[in-house]
Amino acid sequence: MIDTLGEYFLALSRHKKIAILIGTDVFFSLFSLWAALSLRLGEFYQPAGRMYYVFVAAPIIVVPIFIRLGLYRAIIRYIGVRALGTIIQATSLYALIFAAFVFHLGSIGVFPRTVPALNWMIMLLLVGSSRFLARWWLSDSYFRIVGQYGNRDYGRKNVVIYGAGNAGVQLASALIHGREFKAVAFIDDDVLLQKQKINDLRIYSLASLTFLIDRYKITDVLLAIPSVSHARRSEIIRVLETYPIHVRSIPGINEIANGKISFDAVQEVDIADLLGRDCVPPNLDLLHANISGKVVMVTGAGGSIGSELCRQIILHKPVCLVLFELSEFQLYSIHQTLTNMTASPLEDWQSSGSPLRIIPILGSITNQERVEQVCRAFKVQTIYHAAAYKHVPLVEQNPGEAISNNIFGTLRLAQAAIITKVETFVLISTDKAVRPTNTMGATKRFAELILQALSLDASLCQKTRFTMVRFGNVLGSSGSVVPLFRQQIAKGGPVTVTDARIIRYFMTIPEAAELVIQAGAMGQGGDVFVLDMGEPVRIVDLAKRMIRLSGFDVKSNEQPNGDIEIIYTGLRPGEKLYEELLIGDNVSETCHEKIMRAQETVIAWENLALLLTDLEQALNQTDFEAVRVILKQAVTGFVPQCAVVDEVSLALKD
Repeated sequence: MIDTLGEYFLALSRHKKIAILIGTDVFFSLFSLWAALSLRLGEFYQPAGRMYYVFVAAPIIVVPIFIRLGLYRAIIRYIGVRALGTIIQATSLYALIFAAFVFHLGSIGVFPRTVPALNWMIMLLLVGSSRFLARWWLSDSYFRIVGQYGNRDYGRKNVVIYGAGNAGVQLASALIHGREFKAVAFIDDDVLLQKQKINDLRIYSLASLTFLIDRYKITDVLLAIPSVSHARRSEIIRVLETYPIHVRSIPGINEIANGKISFDAVQEVDIADLLGRDCVPPNLDLLHANISGKVVMVTGAGGSIGSELCRQIILHKPVCLVLFELSEFQLYSIHQTLTNMTASPLEDWQSSGSPLRIIPILGSITNQERVEQVCRAFKVQTIYHAAAYKHVPLVEQNPGEAISNNIFGTLRLAQAAIITKVETFVLISTDKAVRPTNTMGATKRFAELILQALSLDASLCQKTRFTMVRFGNVLGSSGSVVPLFRQQIAKGGPVTVTDARIIRYFMTIPEAAELVIQAGAMGQGGDVFVLDMGEPVRIVDLAKRMIRLSGFDVKSNEQPNGDIEIIYTGLRPGEKLYEELLIGDNVSETCHEKIMRAQETVIAWENLALLLTDLEQALNQTDFEAVRVILKQAVTGFVPQCAVVDEVSLALKD
């Protein structure tokens, strides 16, 4: 049952609301004219004679002007400060036209010259104040309705906004109309801003956070500092971890500027901020070298790295981008994403006067004939090879498919590239290829050996330049621990970690893709490049930080009353405690401070070809014991951590 006047107005149709607004403005136009005359004459004015025409003219003039300037299109409960400018413009135009009208009637002798000015001021006060009062009143009624009929808590969470700059102010304004958060204060490091007020919200120092939590029952801190460096964000987050609150953030400034996300799109803290890793400005010449004006193909185009490569590649204006992908759904997804990106009329998606072509191709890299057809049809000049099976436990249980895809798929793709005279071939490799303890790492190192051997044999490779880029884990990729931890925390735990000692190198997907493109342009043939992954991260420390930043305490023997427990499940098949990026210490610098060139052991093609023949024969016979022996012969430092496991073979034996 609607029991308040505010709720009654909110329930009206849009046309009825506009009619009420027009009726109110008609009354304001009559009242402001009468009040102006009364104030000027010093008595309650009573119109007579020709003055009735003047009173009739006021609403006839004011309503069309207000309609033309859009005062009746705005939703009152969302009206902002900008609307005040429109109100001033509309009332000023009305006052000028009205003054011209009454003076044109020849009423100068009976109509004081100061009345139009008084009429304008009173009209502006009435129209402006009525709308902002209605905004306050109707917003309150709206939230009451949401609470009553939307099954939502009417009392929103009290939050503090960290950052009183432009982003913080816009976030606070956006939250006014939101349903989840209510901003009660700002925190800012600028001493000059502290103790000041913005939109009636006071600005405090970080030292006052405990006081704010106690006084306002703060549940969340929203980081509104999109333009600061990752290093500085990491420092701030590390300090906030010690408080019993949930830390969230608004998107990065680039996402906001590109219109992808709005200021009020509050999200979990980006794990990249926890690493405190700032990206190095890219070398534009390297970014353009293998892409601009060329036909580029990405294998595994729908995967984590492949899709990000595609997104970055189109920014550097290739003539054509071929998306080569085995998964139909992933191919559809990345094709739609890129099509939407290039549909923007604000960007020039042309290279050398030709519009960018994006071509989705379904296929497997193990099908050399299919790959050759694609390369010939579109005259591919650069290949970024990201297609691979890379989930360590799954590969350990399905070694045959991993060898077929990661080793022989790379071989077939490389041979197709040589035959069709592709200029540049860049392999996306992994730190797990270094002294591997699992099948996945061994297959990736074998793939590197294939490209190195082909590069050294001039009789086999004359036109194609092969390059390998090796790096560690990327945040947010398929199989990453970060989304897993988020899901487990959202369910209330426990959070599962394989071993308390396990460490990993981490990098964001965009940074990895950008460095891959640059490294690929440096290669002379057979080069193995290693990306600087920064400092390694203990996985258990990452889990603890994510728990605390979600507003929970870690449950442990020292803190038995904590909220979420961490459980250690033990290393999975083939999993290492730590990863390496180099086999030896023979490494040299490049022109990019985040990219190094490694000198690795190479097997001559005639010897590697024999190993490949033996490997293919063992694979065809599903003799995975023989497969493992061959991998040990080829891959330096391959020491498997577990016995040979192939689920199909084991099931057939049973």
